[in-house]
Amino acid sequence: MKTVIIAEKPNQAKAYAAAFTETINKGNYIEVKDPIFDGETYIVWAYGHLLELEEPNYYLEQRSDYDPKSGKNWKIEELPIIPPNFKFKYRIMNGKAAQYKKIMELVLNANTVVVATDCDREGENIAWSILHQMGVRPNSGKQIKRLWINSLEKQVIYNGFKNLKDDRDYYRFYEEAEARKKGDWLVGMNLSRLYTCLLKEKGLDKTISVGRVKTPTLYMVYQRNQNIKNFKPTPYFVLEAEISANGEKFKAHICPETRFSNEDNLITFRQAKNAQNEENQGIIESVKKAKKSMASPQLFSLSTLQSQANKEFNLSASQTLKSVQNLYEKKFLSYPRTDCNYITQAEFEYLKENAHKYAGLLGVGNFKVDNPEPNPRYVNGKKVQEHYAIIPTRVIPNEKELKELHNADKNIYGLVLKRVVSMFIASYVYEETVISTKVGDLLFETKGITPLRKGWKSLQVNFKEENSLPKVSQGQAVTVKLANQKKMTKPEQELTEGTLISAMKNVGKTTKDSQNKKILNEVHGIGTEATRAETIQALKKSNYLVVKKNKLYVTKLGELVCEALQGTKLLISPEMTAVWEQRLKEISKGNKLQIDFIKQVGRFLEASLTQAKDYVRGSEELTAEVKALSQGNNGQELGLTCPKCHKGKVIDRGKFWGCNNWEKGSENNCYFTVSKEISGKKLNVDTLKELFENGKTKKLSGFKSKKGKAFSAYLILTPEFKVGFKFDQKPKEKSKQVSR
Repeated sequence: MKTVIIAEKPNQAKAYAAAFTETINKGNYIEVKDPIFDGETYIVWAYGHLLELEEPNYYLEQRSDYDPKSGKNWKIEELPIIPPNFKFKYRIMNGKAAQYKKIMELVLNANTVVVATDCDREGENIAWSILHQMGVRPNSGKQIKRLWINSLEKQVIYNGFKNLKDDRDYYRFYEEAEARKKGDWLVGMNLSRLYTCLLKEKGLDKTISVGRVKTPTLYMVYQRNQNIKNFKPTPYFVLEAEISANGEKFKAHICPETRFSNEDNLITFRQAKNAQNEENQGIIESVKKAKKSMASPQLFSLSTLQSQANKEFNLSASQTLKSVQNLYEKKFLSYPRTDCNYITQAEFEYLKENAHKYAGLLGVGNFKVDNPEPNPRYVNGKKVQEHYAIIPTRVIPNEKELKELHNADKNIYGLVLKRVVSMFIASYVYEETVISTKVGDLLFETKGITPLRKGWKSLQVNFKEENSLPKVSQGQAVTVKLANQKKMTKPEQELTEGTLISAMKNVGKTTKDSQNKKILNEVHGIGTEATRAETIQALKKSNYLVVKKNKLYVTKLGELVCEALQGTKLLISPEMTAVWEQRLKEISKGNKLQIDFIKQVGRFLEASLTQAKDYVRGSEELTAEVKALSQGNNGQELGLTCPKCHKGKVIDRGKFWGCNNWEKGSENNCYFTVSKEISGKKLNVDTLKELFENGKTKKLSGFKSKKGKAFSAYLILTPEFKVGFKFDQKPKEKSKQVSR
């Protein structure tokens, strides 16, 4: 009897192995022995994805009319590129052939295969893509089991392996994920080529990236930026009151709140209501007091954690995901890529047992569990499907381990601890007072809040929520000073990564079509918990989005792309995801075949090609914008301060980035520049930011020497503010300048 366990990553495999009685590390796999296994047992791992879909040229080369001289030159006439009979081919990713070979060797000789990749659709897809490539199918004669756990704690792992599930219950996730992956390939590969070629006809020499999720995401930011840019403040008038009672004063607003387009209308209104004087006598109509309470917020899903981390610490969505993943691999937090805010009774019980320890890590003194019973606001097993909310595990870091955490990891861990500890603390209780004051025929209202019990809000830094009102009684005479106040309407706020994540998740709320609204709400918007951060990061790397003071702005290039894409309305709309998700759901239910979905995507492509060509080629506005963009070398600010002069901003100058603190003829010019491509490797804005902030990047691969030999190195910023290489050398490290 031979059993092979397929993990998603090396760290995951090591965590599994640590739960068993005996392990032997064989280099690229681990042999394990334990009473729960019968016979030889091996843990082998992928490195995330080992396989990728073939590039479009693979299919082009099979066409009879293909011209091999065209090479990498994209042509509109070659579109759409669709695999013959919709049969997609996979290839092993560069540098991963040896590991694939080892997995195949072990799997083909095994009686039982345990899929132990991450317990989600993507994990199922990673494992089954490998198995399918080897010719293994659900009915191939091998027993296929599934490990489905939400934590890397030893006991959780061991219990999971003791209670393996039948993978037939999860295989449908693979089929659905495959359909989505192939559909996204068709849209991305074809429409990226299409818009690149169309805009090249107009003079833009840039590769345009298009995708089912990232395109509507970009368009959300574009629309918000445009709304703010085109916003024109409009004046309006309101009537405000200052009430004097018992030697104290308080403000009040007219009830119901009313805006007036001009002051004449407000004056007429006051006259009609017998309140034309500046100072009036009023009567306290009523004093209502109500005791109210507020429970702590729901537990974190990944999206809500990303939004909160961005709000509190200005962390990007990808930085938060990285931190949660780090803490998961250290066994301090549960599985990160979850869209659930709930836990089951089992998690509640262990959290309650450890609540004092969690509170101790937060520095909470005299902590006691006020809520010992599960509250359905947090604990609801029926709402936990694949994963529960992000919570701390039973593994609690000691002082040394906490100290060694990176700042971002420490901040994220603290946020999660606060949410969980808050669940056990009493509700915030306050008294709300509403005073209604009669002036002529008008009624004014004032609300005041007096905290009675801080409860869970005691965990909040600088908590202050008090607006006490003077003591007055019904029928009391008061003096009321009225004033006409002119105000201006205000635009929406710019999106941050945190609010964009929320907008992606809740996009169904803004969708007009009721059926699409329902579907988008059911699937939690566009993208997934696992991919939203990746989508935003990809848009930044493509230079479509830039972050300035934690706010998101579309670059000039991004604006051009958004305007060009209006030729394919469905592509910029989140409703396309609603249509897809409805059809993908039918696949996972077994009601539709994958091939039917792919054929529908093919028909969408055919229609999109015609629409896009007509729109882009016929747009004179796009021609003018491409010309302006090309002549200006973009000129887009990157949100980075020049590291040399510390005054200018780094901007895009076409083939290089440079400081904008430069004027012809000036004696105080700053000539700081960085090439966008160094030794054959294209750099991105994130790498540039890391270089400026740390003076050094992480180790990068993909450089090529003059002789064409590939090498890896760190990029450093020299004292002369040039970019240089730094190599791992012993005993001495040498630096080599690579730019002037």
